[in-house]
Amino acid sequence: MARQFRQRRYKPIKEYAAIGNLRTIALVGVDGSIDWCCFPYLDSPSVFGALLDADKGGVFQIAPDRDTYESQQRYLDHTNVVTTEMRTDRGSMEVIDCMPVSGDLDGCNNSMARPEILRFIKGLAGEVDVELRWEPRFDYARGAVEFRRISGGILARSGTELMTIGGIPGGIEVIKTAYGPSLRARFSLKAGDEFCIVNRWRTTHIGADVERCRATINETVDAWRRWVHKPTATGHRDWAGRYNELVIRSELALKLMSQADTGALAAAATTSLPETLGGERNWDYRFAWLRDAAQIGRAFFAVGHTDELDAFIEWAEHAPFVHGKAHDELSIMYPLRNDTAMKEIELDHLEGYQGSSPVRIGNEASVQLQLDIYGELIGAVHERLRLEERFDRDMSPFLESVADQACRRWREADFSIWEPRNGPAQFVYSKFMIWVALQRARDLHRLGLVSGDVGRWKKTQQRVRNWVLNKGYDDDLKSFVQIAGERELDAANLLIPSYGFLPADDPRVQHTIDRTLEELTVDDLVYRYHADDGLPGQEGAFVLCTFWLVDALTLSGRLDEAYRIFDNIADHANHVGLLSEQIDPNSGAFLGNFPQAYSHVGIINSALLLAEAEGRKCSAGASNSEELEGFLDMPYASTGTRPF
Repeated sequence: MARQFRQRRYKPIKEYAAIGNLRTIALVGVDGSIDWCCFPYLDSPSVFGALLDADKGGVFQIAPDRDTYESQQRYLDHTNVVTTEMRTDRGSMEVIDCMPVSGDLDGCNNSMARPEILRFIKGLAGEVDVELRWEPRFDYARGAVEFRRISGGILARSGTELMTIGGIPGGIEVIKTAYGPSLRARFSLKAGDEFCIVNRWRTTHIGADVERCRATINETVDAWRRWVHKPTATGHRDWAGRYNELVIRSELALKLMSQADTGALAAAATTSLPETLGGERNWDYRFAWLRDAAQIGRAFFAVGHTDELDAFIEWAEHAPFVHGKAHDELSIMYPLRNDTAMKEIELDHLEGYQGSSPVRIGNEASVQLQLDIYGELIGAVHERLRLEERFDRDMSPFLESVADQACRRWREADFSIWEPRNGPAQFVYSKFMIWVALQRARDLHRLGLVSGDVGRWKKTQQRVRNWVLNKGYDDDLKSFVQIAGERELDAANLLIPSYGFLPADDPRVQHTIDRTLEELTVDDLVYRYHADDGLPGQEGAFVLCTFWLVDALTLSGRLDEAYRIFDNIADHANHVGLLSEQIDPNSGAFLGNFPQAYSHVGIINSALLLAEAEGRKCSAGASNSEELEGFLDMPYASTGTRPF
């Protein structure tokens, strides 16, 4: 669908696509503007940050030199290369945006990925007057920037950091603004004209030859398509029926969150996009939470990408040592790189997205105790080994340590999955995830893959189960609750049947589903909770929780409801199939960080679970319900045609 554009300080979050190179990500607006990019890594300081401050943050825009124009944006099929077509009354143009990758993208292989952005411009029809605007602002716009002309382009420098741009047709003008230098270029683009604008990090080599750029983009397209259609024995790719394209797009979105050098998996591509416009619930998600990463890895595994889950498991095993801790000192999250600080800092000089301050880097939640991580970690390994007993015996002590930590700490109050900032409590979800950890550890012991004090694990598991059933369920409310002794609901308890704690047809599960529908659901979108979490303001409906409701309904055989809710949330995906963390049920606006890995995990799991319920032979996704059996190997599809 074409959109009519006028220049605005901020675009809706929905109006962005994401490109990346397995190290960092850039957000490209439907208006041809790159408003967010951190170089050279996802958790590096931003270079283009207009998303968080339209004046100071920095921008890289290529668009018609008009106040209004129409625009359409899409991904080249089954890739993370995006094309934006813009039309005026005189002609039309296309910009193909690409971060180059090549070779084997599986797992954490060190694929060829250069820290650069290629913007391939083509004249499609008539004639278009084009304006280019390049305003890098290093270190979250904290560093002074100077420009210098070099052969073939412009070099921007701030301290020891530098970036170049080249391949610009016509004359270049550098003007001074209140926030630093700005490169402007205007040129006329006729049908058939082609140029490649190259933005490179820490090099003075421009390399903007059109044919070379064309070859690089083709190579990148092929690499993405080879990865997403990795050959397997089954020979077909229609796993999820009418939802298959949504699943493929979600695979590709999740792959953008992976770090090719380490196997770490980021929760989201951005920091500080607000959960409510004008509010202060603005967090940095450019880290690897053990919980999120485990679920991402399992979603990869569900659609045949075993190398990604293996890479995560290896990373998780070594992460404590890398950061100076022992196995029995697990943190809930780790930086994507060893030298990234996690201390939470507010950047007061940035106004925030649409004035939503503060802008934060780092995350204070990193010091919290969250007991569910033990179940997530052991569950990820258990999922991996259900089909293939390829197991690194050196990992056994780590898994045994995780199970022992679960036994030792299960009675403690924690902050649980939602990371409230008003102190720890006895969260029901955390306790039943302790049960998951010990159940999966005992399964691995039965397979002869771990040793350890299995008698202690069994006794503790039974104690935890009794605690959850006796203190976690409110007979008057007829629902599992968020905190023992309180009456607030928690959408995380929808996972009870998915993890096999209780069967889906248990009355307590059904009552919890019904209470969630009544109290946490608005227009088929689910809120996490309505309890006080120590923070002012409200938030949107949580996308992943909505998919958890779909899963619980599917396992219950309530397929009409499940399909209705799935179709509704799927319809909220943006023009290129991406989802944010949250959605405003009233306006449909995206809220929270974007794209959000959790949301795309939900698409994969729910789509495959619905397909399983329909009797198709397909993966059961990240569900560990004992009611579901079997996985489908990743089928093969051809890499398709080249874009040019």
